[in-house]
Amino acid sequence: MARTIVCFGPGPVFKGGLSNYNTSLAKALAAEPDTKVYIVSWTQQYPSIIPRDFKDKSSKLDFLEGTNIKCEYITNFNNPFSWSRTVKLIASLKPDTVIFQWSIALQGFPLRSILKGLKKVGGIELIMDLHFVIQKEKSAIDKFFTKYCLPHADSYIVHALKTYEELKAVFPNQKFYLTENGHRGADKAKGEKTVIKLYHPIYDLFQPDPNLDIEGFKKAHNLKKNVFLFFGFIRKYKGLHQAIEAFKLVSQQRDDVSLLIAGESFWHTLDNKSWTTKIKQFLFGIAKKLFLNSQDDEQNYKPLELIKEYGLENSTVVFNRFIPNEEVPPLFQVSDCVVLYYLTATPSGVESLSYNFNLPILATKVGHFPETVVDGFNGYLAEDRDVKSMSEQMLKFLANPLPQSNVAKTSEKLSWANYAKAILATLQ
Repeated sequence: MARTIVCFGPGPVFKGGLSNYNTSLAKALAAEPDTKVYIVSWTQQYPSIIPRDFKDKSSKLDFLEGTNIKCEYITNFNNPFSWSRTVKLIASLKPDTVIFQWSIALQGFPLRSILKGLKKVGGIELIMDLHFVIQKEKSAIDKFFTKYCLPHADSYIVHALKTYEELKAVFPNQKFYLTENGHRGADKAKGEKTVIKLYHPIYDLFQPDPNLDIEGFKKAHNLKKNVFLFFGFIRKYKGLHQAIEAFKLVSQQRDDVSLLIAGESFWHTLDNKSWTTKIKQFLFGIAKKLFLNSQDDEQNYKPLELIKEYGLENSTVVFNRFIPNEEVPPLFQVSDCVVLYYLTATPSGVESLSYNFNLPILATKVGHFPETVVDGFNGYLAEDRDVKSMSEQMLKFLANPLPQSNVAKTSEKLSWANYAKAILATLQ
């Protein structure tokens, strides 16, 4: 039976894990027999006052090359006319299912309009793929937009039980049917909705370079024998300041360790001298004061300054920029483990990427990490906001490194193929 699926979310032209996730999902679904897949993407995902460049202008590797997946860039957060055009485009594709990526509550404004428009078309299952329910930065309007939009989906995907519990807490009067195999068993007569509890699949977009000279790379970048990796956007909730503080304690006991930091400072991507940037920063500053809790403001979050303060220049290597797709594999190949000392956590793209390279995880006991990181098997868990505990887990890893075969066993359970089959379960 032929099936048509639309994956709505950021296309490959955008930076970050959600773009990689949406692309990987589309490719996994397209690999299933008799399945036609389209990506329908934003052209602009957020209000234009946000002072940040979200597009990837440096990667040369095209993740859709060699596929039949078409990507249509059409939806502009700031242009309501594009929302109706999005509905018409998706309807013209005659999909059986549309999967929406939900990663920031503010997008509930245009997404609700698109969902309601597609409801009028009829005959389409509308799935909301929930990367969170309760957002990390709890602004005054997040809860409003979550309640404003999510009820208009037919079904939901969650990547952790914690997210399912959040969904029930935000919508206490909604009845849910929980499944892990994709069976849509909800009793619609009783108002139930299906929640498919899956996982964050292992990214297979990035493949190791078999010809990489690991020792040569280490020597060229002054990396020591044991390398801890922090990868991805530098944001406050990811706790890089904690990782640096913990590494300082480790470096006081070991002289054979390096901390490799690779990622872009999230709020420092535009030219601060540009008048357009200054206008955006001014307007965004007003919006933050109105809607964002002061403790969640990360405009002045600059953890890299701790490196000089702690005298770690000789044991820390920093690539403070967006990492193009083709430069990602070497960073994981030269590292021994990945440090995720987050303050809060939803299923992490960096964690998934780490498993792709069979790297153990050092994480805090927050969010979903206790569900996915088995202490002493595929990683080590530190106490929340306890830098001493974090340093102890780093030292424990050095004394008792975990075999990559353990991580490989974890990876086997988190395949995109099984993920796609669960989504397509009722369309066979």
